[in-house]
Formats: sequence, C-alpha cells, structure tokens
Amino acid sequence: MTTAPPEEQRRLLDVQELDTRLDQIAHRRRTLPVLATLAELDGRIADLDTALVTSRTAANDLRRELKKAETDVEQVRTRADRDQARLDSGSGSPKDLQALQHELVALGRRQADLEEVELEVMERLEAHEGALAGLTQAHDELIAQRGELEAERDKALAELDAEAEQVTAKRAETIAPLDDKLVALYERLRGRLGGVAVARLRHGRSEGSGLQVPGTELARIKALPAEEIVFCEDSGRILVRGEDAY
Repeated sequence: MTTAPPEEQRRLLDVQELDTRLDQIAHRRRTLPVLATLAELDGRIADLDTALVTSRTAANDLRRELKKAETDVEQVRTRADRDQARLDSGSGSPKDLQALQHELVALGRRQADLEEVELEVMERLEAHEGALAGLTQAHDELIAQRGELEAERDKALAELDAEAEQVTAKRAETIAPLDDKLVALYERLRGRLGGVAVARLRHGRSEGSGLQVPGTELARIKALPAEEIVFCEDSGRILVRGEDAY
C-alpha cells in the first residue's frame, strides 16, 4: 500500500501512541520492583527450607540417640538394682556375694559413663532445638513477608491491567475506521521495527530516526501528494506529514 488519506495517516499516530503506552505498561508489568524483591525472597525461603530439612533431620537423629542413651542407662540401672537386691538379701555363697559386689562397682562406673553420654546428647539436642526454633521463626517471618509482597504485587498488577484494558479499548476505537491494508502495513512494520512503525516529520526532522532529513529528500517528499505514504530512509518508519512538517 502506497497511499492513504492524510487523516488516516495522522490517525495512525494516535494508534502508535496507544500501542506505545501498551508496550510501556507491559514493560512495567514485567519489571515491577516487587517482582525482583519476591524473587530474592523466594531464594532466601528456598535456602531456609533446605536448612530446615537438614536441621529437623539432625534433631530427629539426636532424639533417637538420646532415646538409646536413656535406654542404655535404664538397663544398667535395672541390673544394678537387681544385683543390689540380691546382695541385700544375703542369699548365695560368699563367692557369689563378692562377685555381685564387683559387678555393682563395674555397673556403677558403666552407669556413670552412660549418664555422661546421655547428658552430652541432651545438651547437643537442646542447642540444636534452639537453632531449629530460630530457623523456624525466620522462615515464618519470611513467609509472612512474602504474603505482604504478593498482595502488593497483585494490587500493582491489577492497576496495570485495568490501565491496559482502558488503553486497549481506546485503541480498538481509534483503529476501527482505518483501512485494513493500512493497518496491516502498520502492524507489519511494528513487528519488524521493534514496536514503533510510524512517526512525525516535523520541521524537516524525522522523529522516526531522530535525524534531519537531507534537503534533496525533503524536497522530494514535499512535492509528493498528501495521500502518498512516506517512509523514513534511516529508520524505515512511516513519516506522517502535518502542518509543521517542513
């Protein structure tokens, strides 16, 4: 398509402005600061999730270790109580009673050693449970913070979506009267040129490229009929001529 009524060409500028606004809204939607904050927060939460799994596993291991230590102490204590009862009863030969006394001494040492192990495990478990509680609290705080950020994100996205909906409706209204071939040309150029397909020619300067149009080219354009579609030599964009074109 090489021609279009001047008013339709000028209307393309309005469509371009609306499309640019939609592109800006989409960019803002992708680059909301809260999205980066959420991504960073999710990384921290993931690290804490891993730390919590490791810490809970270690705590469970220590609880099993403590249970075994308690069982070992209880078994030695039970045996010592049984031997002491036999010794106190005086039943048995002197040799047997003497053996019981020796065994009670050994059991006492064994019980002391096992109780020391039990105490050491208890202390380790207590320290680990304290660290686990700290990790859990930090995790809960981050989850709460993420909830607040998600609410902030959802509000910002809803506002942007509402704005985009209004602009889209305005665009549909603005583009409706335009010739289908002109619209197709515009859309093709937008896809090829990074979203901007049409710009003004103002005071001899192409707003499509930001450059002054050479004198010979400007003279050629000036001689063309108003219906002729003009393209910027540098950017390839449609140049719309208005009263201030030259």
